[in-house]
Amino acid sequence: MSRNRRDPPDWLRRQAARLRQRRGGPDEIDRREFLALASTFGASAAGAYAMLGLPAPAAAQEALPEATGPGSGRVRIQMLVREIGDPRTLDWFQAANFTRGWLENLVSYENDGTFLPRLLEGWRISDDASHYLLDVRRGVRWNDGTEFTAADVVRNIHRWCDRTAPRNSMAGRFDVLIDPETGQAIEGAVVQTGSHTVELRLPRPDISLIAGMADYPAAIVPPGFDPDTMFENPVGTGPYLPELLEPGRRAVLVRNDAHEWWNAGQGAWMERIEFIDTGTDPLAAFAAAEAGEIDMTHSIEGTYIDYFAGLEGWRGHDIRTAATIVIRPNQLAEIGGRRPYADLRVRRALQMAMSNAVLLELGHADKGEVAENHHVSPLHPSYAPMPAPVFDPEQARQLMIQAGMQDFVHELVSIDDSWRRNTADTAQALLLDAGIKVERRILPGPLYWEGWASFPFSTTDWGHRPLAVQTYALAYRSGEPWNEFGWSNPEFDALLSEALATLDIERRREIMARLEALVREDAVTVQPYWRTLTNHTREGLQGGAHHIAFEIRPAELRWT
Repeated sequence: MSRNRRDPPDWLRRQAARLRQRRGGPDEIDRREFLALASTFGASAAGAYAMLGLPAPAAAQEALPEATGPGSGRVRIQMLVREIGDPRTLDWFQAANFTRGWLENLVSYENDGTFLPRLLEGWRISDDASHYLLDVRRGVRWNDGTEFTAADVVRNIHRWCDRTAPRNSMAGRFDVLIDPETGQAIEGAVVQTGSHTVELRLPRPDISLIAGMADYPAAIVPPGFDPDTMFENPVGTGPYLPELLEPGRRAVLVRNDAHEWWNAGQGAWMERIEFIDTGTDPLAAFAAAEAGEIDMTHSIEGTYIDYFAGLEGWRGHDIRTAATIVIRPNQLAEIGGRRPYADLRVRRALQMAMSNAVLLELGHADKGEVAENHHVSPLHPSYAPMPAPVFDPEQARQLMIQAGMQDFVHELVSIDDSWRRNTADTAQALLLDAGIKVERRILPGPLYWEGWASFPFSTTDWGHRPLAVQTYALAYRSGEPWNEFGWSNPEFDALLSEALATLDIERRREIMARLEALVREDAVTVQPYWRTLTNHTREGLQGGAHHIAFEIRPAELRWT
């Protein structure tokens, strides 16, 4: 039932009992909420399902393929190939999909909503989520031969807590451990208590730390790590090594047969993994698949999903997610000596001029669900339903007039791909229909990624995260590196801290309703839809189905 031989907390048992007693049992959202929290507090996936009175699917039983030893083979994956760097500063999951070959995480997040130990063997959390005990996996070595110990975990958590490091988004995930005066980990909060044990002593409860350890910027780096030489000196715990990296073109991982990987026999079957960048146009990915140049796609959007369905020898994999896009004004941006988006009337006008249903239909081929402009998904555990956003083009035009912005020309920036470009084009058409002047600027990937967080008015895609409080802490809390909205609201920040410390699902949902309302009332963004994601693999390739958070796990790929 438990990975740590400890009974689950009473409040978790009570929640399980409440869900079991519901007519028809827990629905998908409550099931995901419970699985995420139960696995966070140390329950095995099979145990968490059992607490709900549900049979565990094979994946939830943590069943791995029969150990056959390292295999052989080659796989070619279509994916955007990006620059790599210090994991805690990475903005895009594609870079982490490459570095994941040799830099691993403490914890992984699975498609069913559970967390599994990786470089940790397990963890224990106090019933009030204010004290964590991390059990570091024994028998792990860095690929330079040195032992992986609790000291490595302590060092990495201290790196994550460094608010002085530019673009360190991990500081947002571990804010509870940071001293606001020093911008570093609170003295005595992260303690090595044994060769393979670490204690986290929190000044206040926080339920999100395990989820934060599973996010892609949380890769564990070695002593003396230097992001400038990480390709030439790829020290890590994983089973692969980088052979080639050409951003915008291709990248190659090769299996490190000289390294005794801790999970040998349960993965790393491929000798060679090639990432091939076909660009942002899905037609190029389809052409590569049709020509036999790739074996797997990372993610495919729109009508090209139907094209792939007609390819002989290929399989499609769909997954419902909380991945999305935001069409957002930056409240701090200055244009011509003024800050146009600091005016609430302007932001509300932008929202009221756009129909989220139309944005989903034309932007993402209707493959997903309409959202409510607050960035909390029905898949998120503590989602509180809100009324549909008001679509009123005439009122939007009047608000712009009241703000003295009727002649202002908004420049809407997007990347040059399919679904994000289509969504932005649709937004422009809706704004023009409302009498709001707008022009488009479409940028190639490198230029867009360089300035994504600072454009005055632009679109950005956001991936799925297990807990809504994670997204709010990363993107909406005041002063965070990923707060691209330029929004700061002390009431929101205080409520978010309360939500992070609230274990009871129903109580947290009440707090989330207030947080969602604040995001809506301040018209922070147009967040129009939630994406259903699809990728494709050739027959016989295992381990390549679409991950809910866009992960590719090199060690899990194999031919059968």
